[in-house]
Amino acid sequence: MPSKKSSSAEVPVRPIRVLQKRLDWDPVGLLAGVDEAGRGPLAGPVVAAAVILDDTRRINGLADSKVLTPLQRDKLYDRIREKALCCAVGSATVEEIDTLNIFHATMLAMKRAVEGLRLKPAKVLVDGNRLPRLDVLSEAIVGGDAKVKSISAASIIAKVTRDRLLAELHEQFPQYGFAAHKGYSTPEHLEALRVHGPCVHHRKHFAPVAAQFAIAEGVAVSVHMQ
Repeated sequence: MPSKKSSSAEVPVRPIRVLQKRLDWDPVGLLAGVDEAGRGPLAGPVVAAAVILDDTRRINGLADSKVLTPLQRDKLYDRIREKALCCAVGSATVEEIDTLNIFHATMLAMKRAVEGLRLKPAKVLVDGNRLPRLDVLSEAIVGGDAKVKSISAASIIAKVTRDRLLAELHEQFPQYGFAAHKGYSTPEHLEALRVHGPCVHHRKHFAPVAAQFAIAEGVAVSVHMQ
């Protein structure tokens, strides 16, 4: 995708290798983990979650959502909601993705998730190597969804939330098969795009969708000229 204007929602940082416990200079207080789901799909919003776990209420089985089955994610989603001190979800719409680009929209979703927490953390741990611009100390952790329990929990909340949103979109637009592929670029999804063209929930600047818009515009121009 072509690059868009820089947004104040993010700030580049150097990635760190691992952070599984507090550092000596960390502030005393709550730690929140943050992760997102839905950067790569051709359709639907990007969703982020922020989770503050309760150290006295252990949740077994927390892991990167990508290595879990849908059933495992659903069960852990309920346990996290039940046992975490608090968690919040933020998202960026397809319109925001098309306007800002997917990276800046992801930073915006993460910022919204953190700001939605009922309790303010002393520090935020974010999966990846970039940080949203926050008013609290934050740290980027490459592979954090597999290293830090609160980030694992956030990855599960974000993934399950987004999957359920795409299942709802499937009810409105069953011809695209959103419930099965969750908006990702599968052969079935690409074929549905070719047959039906994009809908309002497709990301206009993602290459396969942009190509279909170009085809549709070309046909419209051709018909107009006849």
